[in-house]
Amino acid sequence: MTDSKHISSTASSQVLSTTRRHWLAGAAVSALALAAGRLHAQPGNAVQSGQRVLRVGHQKGWLSILKKRGTLEKRLAPLGVAVRWVEFNAGPVQLEALNVGSIDFGDVGEAPPIFAQAAGAPLVYAGATVARPGLEAVIVPKGSPIRSVADLKGKRVAYNKGSNVHYFLVKLLEKHGLQYGDVQSVFLAPADARAAFEKGSVDAWVIWDPFLASAQKSLDARLLADATGVVNNRAYYFTSRDFASRNADVLRIAIEEIAAIDSWAAKNQSAAAAELSQILGLDPAVTQLYLSRARYGTSAVNADILAEQQKIADTFFDLKLIPKKLNLLHAAPVDLVAAR
Repeated sequence: MTDSKHISSTASSQVLSTTRRHWLAGAAVSALALAAGRLHAQPGNAVQSGQRVLRVGHQKGWLSILKKRGTLEKRLAPLGVAVRWVEFNAGPVQLEALNVGSIDFGDVGEAPPIFAQAAGAPLVYAGATVARPGLEAVIVPKGSPIRSVADLKGKRVAYNKGSNVHYFLVKLLEKHGLQYGDVQSVFLAPADARAAFEKGSVDAWVIWDPFLASAQKSLDARLLADATGVVNNRAYYFTSRDFASRNADVLRIAIEEIAAIDSWAAKNQSAAAAELSQILGLDPAVTQLYLSRARYGTSAVNADILAEQQKIADTFFDLKLIPKKLNLLHAAPVDLVAAR
């Protein structure tokens, strides 16, 4: 069994390995994306002339399980489609890879696509998970005098700027009659936020799983409020407009295979937790807690889901986190646009 100290360091090392969350820009990111694209030119990634290829960018997590299963390759082989996998350390880097044409498909949280769209990326939503509000929460130290959301007024709250939990915090405060400015925001990435939380430098931490589960298991952190009844906290699968217009059949099968992994995990949580713990390098007890509050299911994106993303985009614009108002219909699935 992994001890608490190891869990802490492991959790810190997974900051960019679990699904994440705000748009990164600049030459360093572009270089990573271009380097990923060059992987496809290596001998082991050669494909037949004229053969269709699905280049999948993925983080350590659900898509890693799909890759291990090999079921996507089996489904696409009769269509003459080859699958190529490239592992990234964060969702935003995948989106940059999409922007420079290095991948065709990837997984990400709800916030990065908004920053990518604001930066001009030609992304299209290919699929979305069901709502998973239990996977993000506000936590406080075990002995904290903070007992309600209202008690956060004037307190130092750590979270990742421009992330899913940033949006969650804004809406949580609103629900409890507080303004966003009523708390002292401390913008920290998960590893730094955890360190500050442990030292008592912040009063509360807004965080997502599996960091959330790790803090509960190894720090005995107390859950103050999760996102239930506040926001939906979906995860998304994305592609490019060009790829979607030419490969609707491929994308449909990819989402079906991801949904199949979801269905398996819902019925086999212990096995899924054990497999995910190996992928993420976390104590099985952490991934078990994480998956125990997850909801399972992935499907195509519809107008209602796009409306949810529109609200997040509008909130980020109001907070001046993005430079312009967005129309999420510009990132709508091809079939949804055609039906309008």
